[in-house]
Amino acid sequence: MLRSGSIALLLALWALPAISAAADPNGAKPNFLLILTDDQSYEAVGYRGMTQVQTPHLDQLAKRSLSFTHAYNQGSWSPAVCFASRLMLNTGRFVWHAEPHFQTAEKERQAGRFWSESMKRAGYDTYMTGKWHLRANAQKAFDHVGTLTLPLHTPEQYNRPLSEDDVTWQPWDRKYEGYWKGGKHASEIVGDEAVEFLHQAAQREQPFFMYVAFNAPHDPRQSPKRYVDMYPRDQIEVPANYLPEYPEKDLIGLDDQRRDERLAPFPRTRLAVQTHRQEYFAIITHMDEQIGKILQALRESGKEENTYVFFTSDHGLAVGHHGLMGKQNMYDHSSRVPLLMAGPSVEPGTNDAAVYLQDILPTTLELAGIAKPEYVEFQSLTPLIWGGETQSYDAIYNGYLDLQRSITQDGFKLIMYPPAGVVKLFDLRRDPLEMNNLAADPLQAVRRKDLYQAFRKWQQKTGDSLVMPESIVSQI
Repeated sequence: MLRSGSIALLLALWALPAISAAADPNGAKPNFLLILTDDQSYEAVGYRGMTQVQTPHLDQLAKRSLSFTHAYNQGSWSPAVCFASRLMLNTGRFVWHAEPHFQTAEKERQAGRFWSESMKRAGYDTYMTGKWHLRANAQKAFDHVGTLTLPLHTPEQYNRPLSEDDVTWQPWDRKYEGYWKGGKHASEIVGDEAVEFLHQAAQREQPFFMYVAFNAPHDPRQSPKRYVDMYPRDQIEVPANYLPEYPEKDLIGLDDQRRDERLAPFPRTRLAVQTHRQEYFAIITHMDEQIGKILQALRESGKEENTYVFFTSDHGLAVGHHGLMGKQNMYDHSSRVPLLMAGPSVEPGTNDAAVYLQDILPTTLELAGIAKPEYVEFQSLTPLIWGGETQSYDAIYNGYLDLQRSITQDGFKLIMYPPAGVVKLFDLRRDPLEMNNLAADPLQAVRRKDLYQAFRKWQQKTGDSLVMPESIVSQI
């Protein structure tokens, strides 16, 4: 005999829509298209209306998508935050549990513990083009691999502009190579190759899994001149939380030795911020054109109705917020990303639950009818979409090297800088730009303690072995 609780559970499960391989009325497995960018903040998309950037094709995708407005990356053990973000995405492990596999990622792939390997075992035709940036063999990780793009840095891109007349760098000048190396812009290579795969996939019955990874808008932020001209520099808005210099930068790894931070002069000038944001918006709009071509090819393939499309980025970027240029910090502009999901039975709209971008991995496994491996720690998005759940995580943890930590819960964020002995507390609902530090407010004493307790729990969950110094603990 079933207990009443069991009956209720069965009724609840029965009420959920079919979300596995039966997404297609004919029983065909769903296809998956991941569009992954690099360095694109949650605010750097047109459909959010938060900046001047124009992304008409992503805006159209957003109209038929569920937008997760609070999606985060979990942090990094490396100044190259994309290393950590992409390893977490492809293995499903939390940040400090993923770190030991950074140098040995190929062994993980060989053991079948990569996202693409799971999809191949389930009968998917797997494809990848663009930025891989993992120490695993991409040619063996996927059935089909296009060009592995990784634009190189050039000396001229740094410490600029020094004046309004500084023309040591022009984003459209191909002599600096970078995205232009070989003559064709890297974003165009990725877009064209993805389109070609979709043309081929249209002729096959086998379901596909596409991992399309743009380098843009990572620096060097190069694009054709007409895109730069869309954003006159003197009309670029400077963020309200602009600072000439971030006060703790030298103690938390954000000094002039950090590559990202060397892109603009110290102290920051409004001219430099306007210039870098101009070029940031331009390369995003240029990339958006390539994304539009991919989405058009998906429509023309006849596969769109049975394809789940995900769009996200591996982390955000400051580009002038708080006197910072890079992504190696705990602020939302650098840890928070856009996340769109479109596809069968996905109702367009917004979801404000705090999630991680790496939740895409277990989501696709579930939708493909693949059992979630025990090593995958991130959570599927499906309970938030169809299961009536309102949250996947009780808090959002973030960490960078042993220099910075944060925990976000119930609309408040606690930031801790162990080397500097500094604690910051922000009310994100009233202060989304994180400008008013409440850490010294006696009315927030209980909240500080609650957030710190949540942080300690997440240290255990993520394998974070950092011992917080007394200079921090005494302020909690």
